[in-house]
Amino acid sequence: MQEPTDAAARRAVKPVICYPNDTLPAPDMALYASARQTARKVGEVQVAPRDAACFRMAAGQFFRISSVEGPQVGDLNLWNANDLSERFYSGKSRALHGTHLSMGERMWSSFPYLRPMATITDDTLGWYGIDEFGGSVHDVIGTRCDPYTGNLLSGAQYHHCCHSNLTRALADETGMTLTEAEPHVHDVLNVFMCTGFTRDTGQYFMKASPVRPGDYLEFFAEIDLLGALSACPGGDCSSEHSSDAAACYPLLVEIFAPADGALTGWQSPPVNGYDRSHGR
Repeated sequence: MQEPTDAAARRAVKPVICYPNDTLPAPDMALYASARQTARKVGEVQVAPRDAACFRMAAGQFFRISSVEGPQVGDLNLWNANDLSERFYSGKSRALHGTHLSMGERMWSSFPYLRPMATITDDTLGWYGIDEFGGSVHDVIGTRCDPYTGNLLSGAQYHHCCHSNLTRALADETGMTLTEAEPHVHDVLNVFMCTGFTRDTGQYFMKASPVRPGDYLEFFAEIDLLGALSACPGGDCSSEHSSDAAACYPLLVEIFAPADGALTGWQSPPVNGYDRSHGR
């Protein structure tokens, strides 16, 4: 199609941020840091390669996801532990914070709740920034590797992609059948994954994660949480996923509880204040 005569002028229009976030309720990072210093470890779960596991934490606790043996990315789902209809909303978290999350940013829940579920309080990969390809870590743009897309693109029947791993883990944790559990699995925070969009075609890309054993991403639980983490079959996602070709490693989830009184004055955020009348 031929360009219009004013094509350059149209392209030169400056962008406007859709959701200026300077009025978002700010997490009390100083309080969280102080409380973290008093915290003791109260539990852990190791997630096997090409599999997933669930874990629970109370509001006011911390949880850490660590690389322990080799470079490995993980797909994270979060739910309100008392109501699975409230779950992580990756699209709104992306709109409020950006394509990748790091320290001081939050995982927001789905409508009609739209409140902070977890706040990132520490990130050993925070140094990475945005590389020359436009890549960064901990993305909220990818959906999770799944058997349906794999079947669509290659005719495969692969059962250890992150969607299936998360489905099995949630079913095992709750006693639901796989059919009952699957609709609760949702778009993820891609922990440690290095991704972006190509400049020429705008396609979603992945590249080798910079994560190494000892790196971690740590969160403060704003509400009672049920989490599920999949150790992606792509390993460090340097070449492919949804297969058994990549070298894969376990991930470690640890739960920490602050000392009594360490969070004096803090309380879980209320659900969103919109009156839900929708104009009627």
